[in-house]
Amino acid sequence: MLRHTERKDVRPVDDIQRSIRSMLVEDLFVEVPEDRIGLDDGLRTTFGIDSLGFVELRVQCEDAFGVTISDEDFYTENFTSIRTISELVLKLRQETEAKV
Repeated sequence: MLRHTERKDVRPVDDIQRSIRSMLVEDLFVEVPEDRIGLDDGLRTTFGIDSLGFVELRVQCEDAFGVTISDEDFYTENFTSIRTISELVLKLRQETEAKV
C-alpha cells in the first residue's frame, strides 16, 4: 500500500524509497526493521530475496506507483537495492508524465 505524504520537505524519491522498505517488510517478510534497511543494501545478498520475491516486488511497485515495469526494465541492475528500484520507478513515472 502506498503511503503518500503531502509534506513539501519530502522529495518524491523519499516517498518511493519509504514505500519500498515497507513492501520488503510487510509483503516480502524481510525480518529487518524498516529503519535498518539501507538504500544500497543488496536485496538478494543481504536480505535473501529470491526470483519469486523479485517478481512480487515488481508487481507491488507497479500497483503502488502506477507504473509498468517492462521485461526490458526488469533485470538485475534495476532491482539490486532500494536505491536502484526507486530510480527506476522515478524514471518510469517521468516518462509516463511526459507522454500525457
